[in-house]
Amino acid sequence: MTVQREETPGQPRSAWSARFLEYGLMWRALRRDRLALISLVIIMIFIAGAIFAPWLAPYPDQGMGKANLGEKLDPPSSAHPLGTDDLGRDLLSRILLGSRPSLSIGLFVVGLAMLIGTPLGAIAGYFGGWIDQAIMRITDIFLSFPALLLAITISAALGASFFNAMLSISLTWWPWYTRLARAQTVSLKEQTFVEASRALGVPGFTIIRRHIIPNVLTPALVQATMDIGSAILMGAALSFVGLGVQLPKPDWGNMLNVARLYFNDGPWFAIFPGLAILLIAMCFNLLGDGVRDLLDPQSRRTG
Repeated sequence: MTVQREETPGQPRSAWSARFLEYGLMWRALRRDRLALISLVIIMIFIAGAIFAPWLAPYPDQGMGKANLGEKLDPPSSAHPLGTDDLGRDLLSRILLGSRPSLSIGLFVVGLAMLIGTPLGAIAGYFGGWIDQAIMRITDIFLSFPALLLAITISAALGASFFNAMLSISLTWWPWYTRLARAQTVSLKEQTFVEASRALGVPGFTIIRRHIIPNVLTPALVQATMDIGSAILMGAALSFVGLGVQLPKPDWGNMLNVARLYFNDGPWFAIFPGLAILLIAMCFNLLGDGVRDLLDPQSRRTG
């Protein structure tokens, strides 16, 4: 759904105002999609849990890594609702505090990828020529490598850390937004409201900022909603192989890495972090599907 309005260059806010109005209409329609709405509620619960984790965690010191060897691999109980890990630490506290880096990496990666990729795609699609060729050939180089393999390579070169993991994943993600924005821009630049601005002598970068980006933003945000879950999975994968959050700090990925060694003795140690990753990734995908269906009637489910 793109907003195509006849606007004069003297009204720089018109496209953005239309975009905010569209988001309001999307929200009212989204409330009628129960599956997407339930997914949104679960996502908000996870986000609230991450924000207030130090206060919600029953054993915050254990959540941050303090050992409690007297209760090693205890099953779920009233004292430890999700059981304990290999060092006797409360698993609920570890999962709550581990949600912070896990969710942060998804939001950071997708946000930075949009920030880099969307303007580049709009510039390539609007100006064309050698600018388009240069940007898209660089994009193709990044897309020619498997994303996870490239992220592991970059993270290993930069050094194992949470920030480097976020940066390495972001460097593999921006090309998708560049291609999406370019495709939208190639269509939008032929529209009447863009041609009118060009005829009045409005500079190209001003047209991109006022008219192209606001209309490209909606499909980019839909893609971003679906990508956050995948970014969380990739961040967990980097932590799983030791290139993300480092122990004893909690992260769902590094918790699974340790838990695989104790699956026979304490299966809950692997099950609950795995369920957290599965649930948050699934909810972001379902929410993205719901938003996409609102914007593209042809893709609506027929069930």
